[in-house]
Amino acid sequence: MNSTTKHIIKWIGLSSFLLALIVVYAVYDPSKNGFFPPCPFHSFTGLQCPGCGSQRAVHHLLNFDIISAVHQNALLVIAIPYVLLGLLFDWILKPSEKVLKWRKILFGKNAILFVFSLVIFFWIFRNIHNY
Repeated sequence: MNSTTKHIIKWIGLSSFLLALIVVYAVYDPSKNGFFPPCPFHSFTGLQCPGCGSQRAVHHLLNFDIISAVHQNALLVIAIPYVLLGLLFDWILKPSEKVLKWRKILFGKNAILFVFSLVIFFWIFRNIHNY
């Protein structure tokens, strides 16, 4: 089997797995079905981590209920377009100077520090807000 065939098989397998996950998360509500894994941090501490509610948010997004998704995990909802933009930047084979400038602004060192700070703030705020 040549490398092109292996590459195609790998992408078909990955695409099939992702499609199956999308179908499962669209059809089954994680808050009503026990086969979804619980958050270990929440199980151990009783506090919410930055990812808590992500499975429920994905379910709501796949069912076009954006408001409920934001209520479950607002950070995930705003992170999706940001991650997709990062993937788009990576897929551009010959980026222009303007694209490189924006990639550095949005995904450079300062952006990483900002995103890290945002995650920590979200983590603290959602636990203070729930009490």
